[in-house]
Amino acid sequence: MNTIEDKEGVKRYMLSLTVNGDPHTVVVKANTTLSQVLRNELALTGTKQGCELGDCGSCTVLMDGKPVNSCMVLALEAEGHEVTTIEGVAEGAKLSDLQESFVNHGAVQCGYCSPGMVLSAKALLKRNPHPTELEVREAISGNLCRCTGYVHIVEAILAVSEGRTTPPEETNAGGEA
Repeated sequence: MNTIEDKEGVKRYMLSLTVNGDPHTVVVKANTTLSQVLRNELALTGTKQGCELGDCGSCTVLMDGKPVNSCMVLALEAEGHEVTTIEGVAEGAKLSDLQESFVNHGAVQCGYCSPGMVLSAKALLKRNPHPTELEVREAISGNLCRCTGYVHIVEAILAVSEGRTTPPEETNAGGEA
């Protein structure tokens, strides 16, 4: 890793990583976090900054397919790794099935936790395409949501595991759809 010293004698480092499939090289200080690089250097503001302590999960991204709290990862630790942010989940201009399911199930309210929730769910579904409700709840346990109560989020993730993005049609007492 190349180092550069600025006029004040502060060492900076050349960081190379892949974000959402695109290679990037940025210059960072040793104490710069991955969330700071994503938001401030690469303008990927879908990664939210919440607690800055690793407690809320709003900054969750995937690093080599695994969820990490980007506020707790030093940018230099991402050297040579593949990072996926919420901006890399959609398929072009079309939402991914997981994102569409979140919308259709009412799992997005204020939206602050949604990027981290979607990425945690994406990692779960990749390693376990048909999780149980308990496995879904465990996978998103590092992501706090103050709006939804988690029910719609869990339903949205389970729906995708069943190959759908919409809630099942409910029937009324007379059995009509």
